[in-house]
Amino acid sequence: MSTTDTVTTTAITLTDAGLDPFLLHASAHRRPTGTGLPADSGPFGFAEPVRQCGPRTVADATGGPGDLLPAGLRGRPVIGGLLDPVGPDTGPVLLDGAAGEVQATCFFRDRPDLMDRRPLVPSLSTLVRFAAATDELAALRGQFADHADRYGTEAVAEASRQLLAVFEEGADGGPAPFRKLAALIRPLALVTGPGTASAPALDLPPRLLDEEFGRGGVVRFEEVDFPATLTHEPTRRFLRGTGLPEHAFLFLLDTDLPLRTLAEYYGDEHDGAFPAGRLPARAGQLIRLGSLVEDTALVVDGTTGAILSWSPPESALRPLCTDISTLAFTLWLLHREHAVDERSGHALTSDTYDQLALTMIRVLSSIDPAGTPTDTDWHYWTELLQDEAGGVL
Repeated sequence: MSTTDTVTTTAITLTDAGLDPFLLHASAHRRPTGTGLPADSGPFGFAEPVRQCGPRTVADATGGPGDLLPAGLRGRPVIGGLLDPVGPDTGPVLLDGAAGEVQATCFFRDRPDLMDRRPLVPSLSTLVRFAAATDELAALRGQFADHADRYGTEAVAEASRQLLAVFEEGADGGPAPFRKLAALIRPLALVTGPGTASAPALDLPPRLLDEEFGRGGVVRFEEVDFPATLTHEPTRRFLRGTGLPEHAFLFLLDTDLPLRTLAEYYGDEHDGAFPAGRLPARAGQLIRLGSLVEDTALVVDGTTGAILSWSPPESALRPLCTDISTLAFTLWLLHREHAVDERSGHALTSDTYDQLALTMIRVLSSIDPAGTPTDTDWHYWTELLQDEAGGVL
């Protein structure tokens, strides 16, 4: 199996004169001065400054914190960046000018001395080829065109095997973290297909949650469990037929049935200690489904079916997921990632956390753009996934 080595986006072509101070490795010259580098491809971008003046050093690219940078990084050439789907670049992509290896790093503005290098791929050509294959999977075109309209766990497993085969070809036994991430995590988006206009946003496989959490770990509701203000029929059907996991990573379902509105919950549980004036507008139409970490409630709008988070300490109501089906997918995705990471000996989280977080965000954003919005400064899933210190993944 092979993939073409063609750049499908606008290419950035550099000259030998701009590369000579940095890139001594012959193959490192051939790609940028020949077919060029893609302006952006998958999780990688080769930024406009590279187009204008060639690679910069880490010291230049990070604002020149001088001798605070590790000595081995100051003069390393930056060839591009890891692209964050919900924000700016998260870290430079580096090139070992002597060996030709591509590496990644994160820049901590307050602690530049903590920067280190993590291997990505053996060469620039390999990086571009890998990124092109990942793009084809995301768009279900090229060698992955036959996956269009195919969903479920078997489709995920087949796409994962196919992508891993592409990555293994010509990798020369080089560093594997990027290959593992892309091949094991990115295809998880294929587990579900789109819903219809009168149904939830996603068409989850019938037994997906049961297989992941165990049939006894999934709670299904009855009509008597719904408050009168839950009038959104697709949400009612989903809770009756598919249900939600009782215990999921970051989520605990309320099992004190029937479900209650926020107004009822605080009236019952806190006996008026939480003033009604601090509750969100339409608290009588917001039905509490359970709790997230850090004293945050997960609620569904009984009229529209939108899923929101409610933070009592901040008196803040924020969008969380498009609807109940995308919430279920998010909970499934988080649980599946933990299972994949355990099977890999925790290599994903221990070696490449920043890249793992970006890959997870990309999977979520491809399924539920409302789950990782780009028009807000803060979002629950995005913040949690990027919090390496908090150990979310």
